Amino acid sequence: MDALPTQSHGPSQSHGPSRRSKLIGSVAALGLLAAVTGGGLYQHVYGLTGPANAAEAVQPKTAQANTVQAMRGFADLVEKVKPSVVSVRVKMDGPVRQTSMNDDENVTPFRPGSPMERFFKNSPMQKFFGEGSGPNTKAEPRRAITGVGSGFFISADGYAVTNNHVVDHATEVQVTADDGAIYSAKVVGTDAATDLALIKVDGRNDFPHVQFAERPSRIGDWVVTVGNPFGLGGTVTAGIVSASGRDIGAGPYDYIQIDAPMNKGNSGGPTFDVDGSVIGVNTAIFSPSGGSVGIGFDVPAETAKTVIAQLKDNGHVTRGWLGVQLQSITPEIADGLGMKEARGALVAEIQANSPAAKSELKAGDVITALNGTAVKDSRDVARRVATLGPGSSVTVDVTRGGQSKTIKLALGERTEQQSAKDDRGQTSPNADTPHLGLSLAPAGEVAGAGNKGVVVTAVEPNGPAADHGFKTGDVILDVSGKAVSSVSDVRQALTDAKAQGKKTVLMRVTSDNATKFVAVPFANG
Repeated sequence: MDALPTQSHGPSQSHGPSRRSKLIGSVAALGLLAAVTGGGLYQHVYGLTGPANAAEAVQPKTAQANTVQAMRGFADLVEKVKPSVVSVRVKMDGPVRQTSMNDDENVTPFRPGSPMERFFKNSPMQKFFGEGSGPNTKAEPRRAITGVGSGFFISADGYAVTNNHVVDHATEVQVTADDGAIYSAKVVGTDAATDLALIKVDGRNDFPHVQFAERPSRIGDWVVTVGNPFGLGGTVTAGIVSASGRDIGAGPYDYIQIDAPMNKGNSGGPTFDVDGSVIGVNTAIFSPSGGSVGIGFDVPAETAKTVIAQLKDNGHVTRGWLGVQLQSITPEIADGLGMKEARGALVAEIQANSPAAKSELKAGDVITALNGTAVKDSRDVARRVATLGPGSSVTVDVTRGGQSKTIKLALGERTEQQSAKDDRGQTSPNADTPHLGLSLAPAGEVAGAGNKGVVVTAVEPNGPAADHGFKTGDVILDVSGKAVSSVSDVRQALTDAKAQGKKTVLMRVTSDNATKFVAVPFANG
């Protein structure tokens, strides 16, 4: 194909094909290749689709239609779901400390001593509760403050979901709909464990609303969030599901991680999939600075549906309670127990007056299955027990001393004080068997230590035990499954374990009012 003539504008001269000639030639070449390949190259290079024949022109393929829709962005989706999202404004009265972007202490909006307050107090993980309306002060006498968050309608008659930390301690709740209308709302119920709350707006029966997704989201799926960051209502952001099953230290529940930007004020807002269903409720962000760094966490729809249903019916959530202190099994612990793989949950302690205490469960048992279904770790046990109602009959399969056993019991009702502890992440000592770097004394000879076990009275600063977490005041209750009450008991238990060819020995230790198993590998040689 001949190049079209070009016209010069000024003294600059071209000594080769003109820029326009090259462009036209390139387009012509693409057109030729597209004709040969039936439009495939054009579709590949530009992400566009075109009908290969008349039939396709009348009824395009679904994949092609989806490609064109994706190129247009999320406007159709947002137009569909945005009317269901509301801004939530609350008033509180009390000695409440505010947070701000300049507050260095990472103050949390949770009630003192709550599980969420303890976790977020010294963590870069933050709830994005709205700013207070007054100046940034550290603490003041009782006064009224305001905070903002987000929420979304789940029914035409005005039920809406938000976060517990948004409406906790609220004396007044108002929601602003997408059309600007302002309504008063009442709190139907809250659940601190999942940080979810249900509120109700009365007076209408035609609120635009959305539904929770029926299936879990997948890593890599597109998502859209709508909310009220910093009071800027109706803000839309998009991203993908970047991870799932995240443990953020807030109870036994897992969270979805998304990278759609979220900030303070997005709390309680929805995250939508491309079908317009809610896959999660925005609840926390990872933020060293206080602002979004692109890592947010959502309560999964599966969890939210169960909790919200109970809040609507009862105003609160009841959960099953087993009454055991659990810890996950590390490879070292598995070796000490003679297990082939690190799987299951180790019972570190039986809580007094609990369902477990009334059953045959014992400290040192490894829970391998609940109601016939294998468990992965301690979080799996805690999560599944919590989903069962108080009074539920359960069968617990355990391994004890290399033997399998099935125990039947009825669950109690869990309260915050009775929540099962999951002691994870402790270090494993790597100490020489005869020399752990510890000074020990029978508990009965140490004031306040009780009558069981052996008390750690001193720890060598540079010894192996000190390097791995042992400290003065710890109480060793048993070694390798044998109760100990003297220094010689400890030494004999360690010697026996090594003589049996074990590479690791388990020591059950009480430290800081919590009981745990510590796997102590023997030194080589």
